[in-house]
Amino acid sequence: MKKFELMHLPYSLEALEPHIGKLTMEYHYGKHYRTYLDNLNKLIAGTAFEQMSLEEIVKKSTGATFNNAAQVFNHEFYWKSLAPDSDKEPSGGLLLALEKKFGTFEELKRQFTLSAMSVFGSGWVWLVKTQPGKLEIVQTANADTPICQDQTPLLVCDVWEHAYYLDYQNRRADYIENFWHLLDWGRVENRLMRNDCTLYY
Repeated sequence: MKKFELMHLPYSLEALEPHIGKLTMEYHYGKHYRTYLDNLNKLIAGTAFEQMSLEEIVKKSTGATFNNAAQVFNHEFYWKSLAPDSDKEPSGGLLLALEKKFGTFEELKRQFTLSAMSVFGSGWVWLVKTQPGKLEIVQTANADTPICQDQTPLLVCDVWEHAYYLDYQNRRADYIENFWHLLDWGRVENRLMRNDCTLYY
């Protein structure tokens, strides 16, 4: 029987401090994400989904199977979008693409932050590349994900409360401000240039 395994983080649980604390990671990665993964493995056991990739399951499933598969995908994409002590800005082809769409990197940050702040309840905010090749900022609610709309995700911010509440309580704005210190822009550029969301691995 095929089983999806817990993704190995490319950094330690405390590596994102002080922006995201070890306790948050213990609960977010070690409990919330693990629960989605365990649920998914139970739901696909003995079904045709057992032979599919995670992305295929997300695109072809509904109900509880979709919710858990999409949350596994979203969370793994989120973890792989972060890097400890990044504090860098985009460069090269990525910066050119961002400036073409938004004018400046600061304008991207402003629009992305406003979008993240306006998500009602639980959800995600993404920078995506659409099929016509344009960059867009999109919101998804609950477990929804851009790959269901044939969009290539480039980066994501998790705005479910469990992503930040232990560190910031109800101060989502502070969490989002510090999120910008942790982005792996090299990985984002690779996703853009190769038009390949599977590079979250």
